[in-house]
Amino acid sequence: MRPLIFLLAVCLALPAHAEGFITRLLNKPVPGGVAVVDLGNPTQAPKVRYQGKPVLTVREDGQRWIAIVGIPLSVKPGTQQVEVEGAQRLGFQVGAKHYAEQRITIKNQQQVTPNAENLKRIERELAEQTRAYQQFSTRQPSNLLFDRPVNGPLSSPFGLRRFFNGEERNPHSGLDFAANRGTPIKAPAAGKVILIGDYFFNGKTVFLDHGQGLISMFCHLSEIDVKLGDEIPRGGHVGKVGATGRATGPHLHWNVSLNDVRVDPAIFIGAFKP
Repeated sequence: MRPLIFLLAVCLALPAHAEGFITRLLNKPVPGGVAVVDLGNPTQAPKVRYQGKPVLTVREDGQRWIAIVGIPLSVKPGTQQVEVEGAQRLGFQVGAKHYAEQRITIKNQQQVTPNAENLKRIERELAEQTRAYQQFSTRQPSNLLFDRPVNGPLSSPFGLRRFFNGEERNPHSGLDFAANRGTPIKAPAAGKVILIGDYFFNGKTVFLDHGQGLISMFCHLSEIDVKLGDEIPRGGHVGKVGATGRATGPHLHWNVSLNDVRVDPAIFIGAFKP
């Protein structure tokens, strides 16, 4: 009887299902992170919303459905909920995470306190980019373990509280790679080019839609090598590293957005640090 009792105890101690690869990779439920929510095994893909925005859903390991939820930096630790169409709300826990500070000196004071003319330009460009982040296509992402878009060390991490010439501005919304001007930038996953621009802060910029609200933004480019509407394969050439816009030197700034929330790109390349 003892072996049977021992086996029963082990089974009771195990979770109802083993975590799949996607959950192990992406489930980093902190402000600015990602929560993976188990949706069970319905016959069709559940429709899920978080804070009123549609959420990416995929089948994990060909079995259960999961929701992959982007968590805003502004969310406080505690319980959050997603809405599942035709079902009850499902909760998930958000933990705490500390983000460091970054102090940067900018020679061009207009890039710290823009005048009225530049503010109008910034507002117009922000609205254009916001519309791109809000797109939600039906395509499934080709991969969720992303390739690094450039070969280079990580420099400024996501979420830094940033001070330009001593004045606090929005937290760092992406991940920076140190790379020389002209370094090729590759698509971390297949995607469609949904926006191209040359912006006041971001400089030369490309938005790629990977599917279901999962969007990459690459900025400060020296050259853009794609056109609006292009379908770019995984590893396809997007452009080249530069220092356009508000940049103190050549580097790639890469944003990843989920359900119109900027999240830590390091999660998707297996480089997340708690």
